[in-house]
Amino acid sequence: MDELGSVAPAGGNGAIPRPRLEDVAARVGLSTASVSLVLRNVPGPSERTRQRVLKAAADLGYRPDRTASALASRRSRLLGVMIDVHSAFQAELVEHLHTAAEEVGYDLVLSTQTRTRDENTAIETLLAFRCEALILLGPVAPVSVLADLDRKAPVISLGRRIAGADLDVVRSADDDGVGQIVDHLVGLGHRAIVYVDGGKGVIATDRRRGYRGAMRRHGLDTQIRILRGDLTEEAGGKAGRHLLDDGDLPTAVVTFNDRSAIGLLTAFRGAGVDVPGDVSIVGYDDDTLSRLSCFNLTTVSQNAEEQARQAVTAVVERLDRGRTEPREIVLAPSLVVRGTTAQPR
Repeated sequence: MDELGSVAPAGGNGAIPRPRLEDVAARVGLSTASVSLVLRNVPGPSERTRQRVLKAAADLGYRPDRTASALASRRSRLLGVMIDVHSAFQAELVEHLHTAAEEVGYDLVLSTQTRTRDENTAIETLLAFRCEALILLGPVAPVSVLADLDRKAPVISLGRRIAGADLDVVRSADDDGVGQIVDHLVGLGHRAIVYVDGGKGVIATDRRRGYRGAMRRHGLDTQIRILRGDLTEEAGGKAGRHLLDDGDLPTAVVTFNDRSAIGLLTAFRGAGVDVPGDVSIVGYDDDTLSRLSCFNLTTVSQNAEEQARQAVTAVVERLDRGRTEPREIVLAPSLVVRGTTAQPR
């Protein structure tokens, strides 16, 4: 087994052997060392040589053996990413993480959270795949657990503020983002502004604090109203039905995320409530669903592409440059005004 090639299957059963590094070298009349340099994109060979080698590899159907390469170098060059399969925003983050990782010679292993698969199981799977670092999207584990995990592999918390632990963090200023929403609504003339909460956790706490702070800043202390919710469309729908049953609709509703906002919007439209004519609705995340014309949701962008780029940069600094001190990157969110907000009647 060579560094980039693979062992050909034993003959005798009719199987076609996989092409090896030696086969590519023989095709172009070069040493395996020279061919390996080209296929690993190492400086040295001329551009003409590179093109000859790449063409021969393509013609032969040669594919590098990642396992052999990892064993030879003692590095997997894999970054583990934990993702909630129900989150459109996290899916977009993963897309940008793939791009950023590939640019610096890493690849991703994804491990999912579902209704029946918890965060701990997802993380243990990533460690089993020999991931060199872990990028955790909105982790909810206690800080002590994340700190212990960081001693096994560098941890980057993406989206969640971490207090009192030596961990790398890349996040958006969530309290400021919700504050921008309230500022926008007050500027349109709204006063009765309800907030649908995101449940437990640091991210939910920060966004809730942003709502309270902004309402007080505008002298609307008596108008503060928070409804119980979570991360799901179902929570938004439940909040909408509660407001409808209450019989006294606010003029605007802010939700923890876009999924909740879409559930709320669906409940209101089903009941004949005009959005934004009767009630303005604002979400948070600017995920792919919020941009669909059927929703056209006013929301807050967390700049998923920049968060992903900063997270991969943090990984490279830890793994390849030896940085040990923790870093926190806080990005400024931005309001995205679409069709679900307007002046109150």
